[in-house]
Amino acid sequence: MSFVDKCRQLIALDSTPSRGNKEVASFLGKLCEEAGLYVEYQHESLDGLEQSNLIARPEKEIPEQELLLETHIDTVEPGHFSLWTRTQSNPFNASIYNDLMFGLGVAESKLDFLCKLEAARLLVGKQMKRPFVLAATYGSQRGMAGAIKLVRKKKIRAKWALIGAPTNLELITAGQGLAVIELFIPFSEEEKEYRRRHDMQESSSSQSRMFSGKPAHSQKPAQGDNAIMKMLAYLEQLPAGIAVMDLDGGLNHNSVPGSSVLEIDVMGGFKDPIVPKLSQIYSALLKVQSQLEQFRDDRFDPPHPTMNLGTIRTTEDGVTLQGSCRVPPTVTDQAYEQWMRILQQACQSNGATFRVRDYRKGFEVSPDSELVRIASETLTQIGLKPAPGAFAGATEASVFHRLGVECVVWGPGLSVGNSHAPNECIKMRDLDLAVDFYRRFLEGFCL
Repeated sequence: MSFVDKCRQLIALDSTPSRGNKEVASFLGKLCEEAGLYVEYQHESLDGLEQSNLIARPEKEIPEQELLLETHIDTVEPGHFSLWTRTQSNPFNASIYNDLMFGLGVAESKLDFLCKLEAARLLVGKQMKRPFVLAATYGSQRGMAGAIKLVRKKKIRAKWALIGAPTNLELITAGQGLAVIELFIPFSEEEKEYRRRHDMQESSSSQSRMFSGKPAHSQKPAQGDNAIMKMLAYLEQLPAGIAVMDLDGGLNHNSVPGSSVLEIDVMGGFKDPIVPKLSQIYSALLKVQSQLEQFRDDRFDPPHPTMNLGTIRTTEDGVTLQGSCRVPPTVTDQAYEQWMRILQQACQSNGATFRVRDYRKGFEVSPDSELVRIASETLTQIGLKPAPGAFAGATEASVFHRLGVECVVWGPGLSVGNSHAPNECIKMRDLDLAVDFYRRFLEGFCL
């Protein structure tokens, strides 16, 4: 099977949060076994779905120290299939046009694992001063759950780690942390009863409005147009006592939502309506957003922390909002906690609840480390930019860095404006360069 055929088959396998990644891990495991690697699976359950970490080594036993080559193999949800115009309206149909391959996960980050495997297979059977371990993990969109399980179950003994992410072939030695937030605003008992009666009445009526935005990666929310924030701004202009029947939008906390839908009944007239509560919480979100922009770390683009409101859902009990906040490693715990406190206080004063579902601090490694030096020298050998930089995205490096693992992040593909959006693509030449980089790096670092 050619490398391109492997890419096509891998992209054809669904590893979205609603499906799980077990099938993908099994496919990659067979390829690892064919390459002469010893394979182990770590099967877990997440949100009721079967998930798997794949662990592959050139030797069966775990060494005292090893180099971790990690890539997450789950993807975000694809959104509306009709928007995938370059894959015949099927995001799982890897399609090549000239030097570009399109498909969900081509850049983030399923094909990166294949590049690592293509390079690693050439070292099988050779004596190594620093052994390596390949790891394909799950749950990148669920608090990096797979990477955490990998550590908690002591499946690796990594001293160094090369984390896969679409960095556009640039070496990353500093990355932002990620806080996943959730806000729940309950309906009053009067609103709940009205909504129940409204659904049962044949003569009931309501008004709907759709809000269109522009999908984007939450690394750079300004490059998108947040449809949920537009909807909340519109809702703020409506009479306070209207009945909210439905608020829905977004795919996940990590993507800028491209659409949202509002359904209301203007005949509400409630004493304790949800609309003013939503408006006050919306104002608190804007306040935090403004404070984030005042903190600067010029190594990152944008040069400040960012916040993205990614999903909004309505149930019979209330409205749930989920979002994320990306935080540079230079942000102090006090500053971060102050921002979260603003949202918490706004929720408490409106009878709502606020929680941080997950928080991973940023990472930073010394540019003088041997890992960075060898990686930079390898990039120079293949004609790429050797100077290390910073990455606005949150990666599994945040998980391993906390345990004292020396981490760098690198990978083919472009993240911002590409992944987490329809028609995600990657240059075929970049895949070739990635295989060459990993081969040379492993030879220089492990042999």
